[in-house]
Amino acid sequence: MTKIKRITNRDVVLRTAKHLFLTQGYLATSMDEIVVTSKVSKTNIYYYFKSKEELLAAILDGLIEAYTQQMQEIAARSDLGVQNRFELFLQGMAGQANSFLAGCPFLTLYTQMPQEAGELRGKVGLFFQEQMHLVENLLLEGVQSGEFSPTLPTKAIAGLIVSTLEGALFLQHANQDPALLGQTLTTLAQLLK
Repeated sequence: MTKIKRITNRDVVLRTAKHLFLTQGYLATSMDEIVVTSKVSKTNIYYYFKSKEELLAAILDGLIEAYTQQMQEIAARSDLGVQNRFELFLQGMAGQANSFLAGCPFLTLYTQMPQEAGELRGKVGLFFQEQMHLVENLLLEGVQSGEFSPTLPTKAIAGLIVSTLEGALFLQHANQDPALLGQTLTTLAQLLK
């Protein structure tokens, strides 16, 4: 018999705060608004999270874990060629871009973080470094399998891909142009051949 996980007040608060932080901004969201929207008492929220920044840290950790797991699973799919995994990887990185303030959840949260939140800013930086490393490994595998050019500068291209994708997520959102991300993904995939 499968156990059904009970949704706790902590889960409700995390889900509510994540939605509010990503759609209207961390700075524009008050703890009182989280209380009202989540229907969880302020006392209960502060039992789990001592501050709004601690709540942000938990949300960021959850996002990083989810995205990293998804990307690692795609990269490990040996049943697909590198080009196909690369395309899935790019689509996965794109996520649910339309609903976030800056297009990307990490960019949205990063730009809203207090300047003194160095540890949280560092987590976002490390996340992107790991994404670039994952892309570089996929590119290396594609070079070794003959799917990509043997002269491909994999480390530089990995940085270019991640930064291009982040820029495309932002521009798609800023310009309200849903086709932009798809065009960017297609172009990136074609450039590697």
